[in-house]
Amino acid sequence: MTAPSDTETPPIHILWINAGLSCDGDSVALTAATQPSIEEIALGALPGLPKIAVHWPLIDFDNGPVGSNNDFIEWFFRADRGDLDGPFVLVVEGSIPNEKIKPEGYWCGFGNNPDTGQPMTTSEWLDRLAPKALAVLAVGTCATYGGIHAMAGNPTGAMGVRDYLGWNFKTPAGLPIINVPGCPVHPDNLSETILYLLYQAAGSAPMIPLDAEGRPTWLFGNTVHEGCDRGGYYEQGQFASEYGQPECLVKLGCWGPVVKCNVPKRGWINGVGGCPNVGGICIGCTMPGFPDAFMPFMDPPPGSRVSAGGSKAYGGVIRRLRDITMKKVDKEPRWRSNGRELTTGYRKPW
Repeated sequence: MTAPSDTETPPIHILWINAGLSCDGDSVALTAATQPSIEEIALGALPGLPKIAVHWPLIDFDNGPVGSNNDFIEWFFRADRGDLDGPFVLVVEGSIPNEKIKPEGYWCGFGNNPDTGQPMTTSEWLDRLAPKALAVLAVGTCATYGGIHAMAGNPTGAMGVRDYLGWNFKTPAGLPIINVPGCPVHPDNLSETILYLLYQAAGSAPMIPLDAEGRPTWLFGNTVHEGCDRGGYYEQGQFASEYGQPECLVKLGCWGPVVKCNVPKRGWINGVGGCPNVGGICIGCTMPGFPDAFMPFMDPPPGSRVSAGGSKAYGGVIRRLRDITMKKVDKEPRWRSNGRELTTGYRKPW
């Protein structure tokens, strides 16, 4: 991407590292964002957006010699040297392995060091760039809390970005690490967070509100259950006994009542889809305890028997009372009929 001329406003660079332990699913997910789309952000099609330059391995075509203007990795070295023509947001995808427990070789890396010709580890890039970034954004559950790679018994010592840098870490702009979890991340949750950070950088938005786990509060302030269209069945004590049934999925292993996620309410793409919306159980992929705390996935969550049993008890009473009311309001008033007399109870004013 060509740098702007001296007469132009310096851009905010987005430097995206997807070299953690990852499947690149979060990068792929972002291509499906619509509210806003990544194209709208990159092209500055939204009012008040600052100019940005995106350096993202998924779409970037720069592949020239090391150190040249067409070398993709050179943008990251420029950021390290302080040679960028504007501030940068560091986006990290994938969990961070513990290189200190690896006596030889390395777990994962991103480009080569031109001075040594050796690979640069992902953790070294974090050490270099995070203290200089305007904001650090961890995308996907692997980058936020370690995810699948950080399961008990893993050999890499994998962890989230905030675990690696420290939960008290703040950028020079005073921003803590922002976590947008999901396996993969919800496309619009990520694009909306990027948009918020850009508006904040432009002075058009206040400090991004985060919960105790670093998640944007407006996206992760409610549970799956609170936004699920199957929630009414839970209230009435009606539960699916097998997949494909429309009732609540708690007895099939759904963790929705305790998982902070907006997917059922937001849908997946253009408001369509989302795990429980299409018959899938919630396995808690936006939570710091994922996956260990939610396994085995197909078993009913602890406590679900008690809560579901209580729901069945009072839900049966609620259904009967609602049936009575439904029968009453499910009939037309008797005066709506064809005849010679007015039977609506209307009284002439004279």
